[in-house]
Amino acid sequence: MALYEYVTQDQLAGFDKYKYSAVDSNPLSVYVMHPFWNFVVKFLPTWLAPNLITFTGFMFLVLNFLMLAFYDFDFTASAAGHEHVPSWVWVLAGFFNFLAYTLDGVDGKQARRTNSSTPLGELFDHGLDSWACIFFVATVYSIFGRLESGVGVATLYYILWVVLFSFILSHWEKYNTGILFLPWGYDISQVTISLVYLVTAVVGVETWYQPILWHFLYRDLFTFMIIACSFTVTLPMSLINVLKAHRSKTLKHSSLYEAFLPFLSPVLLFVLSTIWVVFSPSRILELQPRMFYLMVGTAFANVTCKLIVCQMSNTRCQALSWLLLPMTPVVVLAVTGVVANESLLLYLWTAAVILAHIHFGLSVVQQLSSHFGILAFSLKKPNTD
Repeated sequence: MALYEYVTQDQLAGFDKYKYSAVDSNPLSVYVMHPFWNFVVKFLPTWLAPNLITFTGFMFLVLNFLMLAFYDFDFTASAAGHEHVPSWVWVLAGFFNFLAYTLDGVDGKQARRTNSSTPLGELFDHGLDSWACIFFVATVYSIFGRLESGVGVATLYYILWVVLFSFILSHWEKYNTGILFLPWGYDISQVTISLVYLVTAVVGVETWYQPILWHFLYRDLFTFMIIACSFTVTLPMSLINVLKAHRSKTLKHSSLYEAFLPFLSPVLLFVLSTIWVVFSPSRILELQPRMFYLMVGTAFANVTCKLIVCQMSNTRCQALSWLLLPMTPVVVLAVTGVVANESLLLYLWTAAVILAHIHFGLSVVQQLSSHFGILAFSLKKPNTD
């Protein structure tokens, strides 16, 4: 019995009819990574459950986040005159990031190898991917930091939102077309990030202070690449794929309102969190950037997971995520100064969001495991006695 039945009976019926459909045209992925993953998966024992591989990879990203939080909680360690993150931490960060990326690539191959592919596996994989966005963005931020040589916390906040919306675009595409077009930026970014961690361990963070050309710094390149990739590759490709489906009359939602409904809750989340940032009496983003990013990234993951459930079950997307309802008074209490200790309010709300998201995830996994008669983290059959 699930903790709470978030998945409706109509959605369970939709999951029964679900067939995986994805397109991966990235040359790096097709010609380099997939052959590498096909090689790696041969070394995995056949009793190892794919979801366990997925979860292990995700936990390596969480470990990176926690490790950097310990050595650079407020994103100042990379600045001149501050105690820098030890080199061995960057070595581990690079190794863990690439390991997480590799495990994310082999989990599906392990599922096909062991004949254990289920809709739960895909949902679990993409659900954790949506939460992983905040962990790798925050970890990368520690390379540059927030002071003179780095990127401002407000700038990083908007960069985070560019990454989050780039992620949800792929699932919006699938909600409308039935096909998951895997974004090119993901594979390139994961390989690049892993290499940058290792390079940082060797040359030190001081290297990133130097201009590449004239006054154009590495931090500017970091910002430019993320924004440029999103607006010149990810967004145009998503719109083109949806327009193609519209012209071929295979678009699932004919009205504009229904087609763009999945963006309502993410946009409202962006508005609420930005109101808090802009009108915060204590400048909360300057005080607690890591915690604020974590809150936003987790709330976004919760919204995205509900969209993934809808697109996989071929049901209508929720107009409004319930998590936004209590967030509204929290933001009001913060910006009006009714709660004097804004940092405490943020910590409490972040804890509530994380617990709510974990509860949602556990409930959905339990519900789908029960529905399909499987164990989430084992290939053994459940005991029905």
